[in-house]
Amino acid sequence: MAIENILMPQLGESVTEGTIEKWLVKPGDTVNKYDPLAEVNTDKVTAEVPSSFAGTIKELIAQEGETLAVGEIICTIEIEGSVTVEAPVVAAPAKEEPANEVPAASSQKPVESLHREKGKAAGRYSPAVLRLSQDNGIDLTLVEGSGKEGRITRKDLLAIIESGNIPTAAAAPVIETPAPVASVPAATAAAKAAEPVNAPVAAGDIEIPVTGVRRAIASNMLRSKHEAPHAWMMIEVDVTNLVQYRDSLKNDFKQKEGFNLTYFAFFVKAVAQALKEFPMMNSMWAGDKIVLKKDINISIAVASDDALFVPVINHADEKTIKGIGREVQELAGKVRSGKLKSSEMQGGTFTVNNTGSFGSVQSMGIINYPQAAILQVESIVKRPMIMDGGMIAARDMVNLCLSLDHRVLDGLVCGQFLARVKEILENVSADNTSVY
Repeated sequence: MAIENILMPQLGESVTEGTIEKWLVKPGDTVNKYDPLAEVNTDKVTAEVPSSFAGTIKELIAQEGETLAVGEIICTIEIEGSVTVEAPVVAAPAKEEPANEVPAASSQKPVESLHREKGKAAGRYSPAVLRLSQDNGIDLTLVEGSGKEGRITRKDLLAIIESGNIPTAAAAPVIETPAPVASVPAATAAAKAAEPVNAPVAAGDIEIPVTGVRRAIASNMLRSKHEAPHAWMMIEVDVTNLVQYRDSLKNDFKQKEGFNLTYFAFFVKAVAQALKEFPMMNSMWAGDKIVLKKDINISIAVASDDALFVPVINHADEKTIKGIGREVQELAGKVRSGKLKSSEMQGGTFTVNNTGSFGSVQSMGIINYPQAAILQVESIVKRPMIMDGGMIAARDMVNLCLSLDHRVLDGLVCGQFLARVKEILENVSADNTSVY
């Protein structure tokens, strides 16, 4: 018999950690290869972790609700055969000096060097720990880990960040210096999102535990508001012709294609077209540079009963209105049935949110980090408008509300982008617009 480790898998590009939402097995259970072992939450998606082996569950290393880095052990499984289990790579511990004894002058080392040797005993660091330490300037050799065999965990670093006592290489001497004031990174935002708040609870109040999905949403929204200086603008669009054109097609379209022709598909298509003409809108802040994305991948906000998801329509500029409409329907269906994959939420470059479906007429969205902007499509309402010649007519009007990252975008390019979206939408007609 041999013992194999089951590791936290990488459930999508740029994903570095996951939270054990629910164990589907217990020690002693017999499983086949590819049987689901646990539900893991990452990037607002819950996915099942399959077993890599057939055997018997030996030990559940991670607890429900615990967050682990990709590659960390979540459980062990006992399998038949003489498979040699490779021991985890752990750096050799430093030789301990005798207690209360000063090293000889010939072997005396700087204080910082002694600290670094001591830190080696904790073993290698997970990607999440390395990222947190780099973002916050933490010298890992000066941190005492609480994990197995002294390993430094993400929770250790979050506790240090919250305390404000950041151990840096310069802090090794006895003289203490104030910790530098730094901008709030993702780790701090995540810690603050999970911070308990002393909210008053009275008789009859209902306390709802925060799920992994809701915690991920809170963390990402908090990070976006802390890091991206939000600005906001709105434009009013006359979509009377669009409404008439869509209404003339919707019955035949539904009978032929099997799904509804929605207004939202027209809006997403117009945004994708305008993004091609104003590529700066399809960009991201990367610290020392701005990345203009080649592909136009539109994230769309889809709500379930208790959470908000942002699946992606890849290469939206290359799709027809019909193609966009079908993909919106399919992605929304997967969200509501719990079948949305993590990979279907990766790679978005710009977000369009259909807030009008709830009757909203004006709103300010929080940018879907690390994108540079989010567009809220509000409800289409009939309003009296003054037309050319001074005549008053009832027109179908919609507000488009844009939140932007002012590090990347300025009012000029955003105003030009919105004006172009407005122009496209106001010129929709049977003569110059095809849904196929």
